[in-house]
Amino acid sequence: MSKLVECVPNFSEGRRPDVINAITDEVKRVPGVTLLDVKPDADHNRVVVTFIGAPEACKKAAFNSCAKAAELIDMRTHHGAHPRIGATDVIPFIPVREVTMDECITLANELGKEIAEKLDIPVYLYEAAAKRPDRVKLPDVRKGQYEGLIEDIKKQERYPDYGKPEMNLKSGATVVGARQFLIAFNINLDTPDIKLAKKIANVIREARGGYRYVRAMGVMLEERHQTQVSINMVDYTGTPLFRVFETVKSEAARYGVNVVGSEIIGLTPLQALLDVAEFYLRLEGFERKQVFEENTEGM
Repeated sequence: MSKLVECVPNFSEGRRPDVINAITDEVKRVPGVTLLDVKPDADHNRVVVTFIGAPEACKKAAFNSCAKAAELIDMRTHHGAHPRIGATDVIPFIPVREVTMDECITLANELGKEIAEKLDIPVYLYEAAAKRPDRVKLPDVRKGQYEGLIEDIKKQERYPDYGKPEMNLKSGATVVGARQFLIAFNINLDTPDIKLAKKIANVIREARGGYRYVRAMGVMLEERHQTQVSINMVDYTGTPLFRVFETVKSEAARYGVNVVGSEIIGLTPLQALLDVAEFYLRLEGFERKQVFEENTEGM
């Protein structure tokens, strides 16, 4: 079987379809790469792109799409609810088949060096590719966001892993890394009270004593006049989706607030959804092989 990696770059543009299409067209042009999903969010002003393919092909698609984002996105005028430090904010590589995490770390280093040298964009490495323990977690790398990093990048402790310690004012900086599968899971609340959304996010996030493998924040959805608990599930096998959902629902109810919906950004493993079905339906003895599509794949 051939080697396969997944790449999920996040770009700081969720409102201009022409710009998003131009970026994803760069992915489509690379032989050996399949574009799986494009998920823009106007409130976050961000788009999550998912593609899969051979390691070198994915690296090329990641660089080309990053170069296009640098051409079309100006961070000096960018505003959105989601934390970000650059036009191409983050590029993670995820091992899928016949690929080790070490190989993904090598990809991250090669891509980071190429972005810094050819596009003049400072690059930080995170998660398994991090060169320093204080840069493993993405929120730590993003501290201060684009605006704060303009000055902080000049401090020795914030020097990038690749590139000059000087902000690219138009394109910002980019974070590149290697990690396991992550589920971006958002829960929407029927309240515009951002303080409440942040309070609930603090209950579940690992950094505040909440669930392990959970990173969360409260954000405002201006167009809906609602708030959202925006969550990254770093390991859904360690903390499942249903546990987080039930906790958010319970915490919101304490303040007379309802959960009006949830969403998954990008792709998710089937097992994560089967775990949810087993919990809510109280299935007894259910096995994955009972899923129809699992028995017909390849037919």
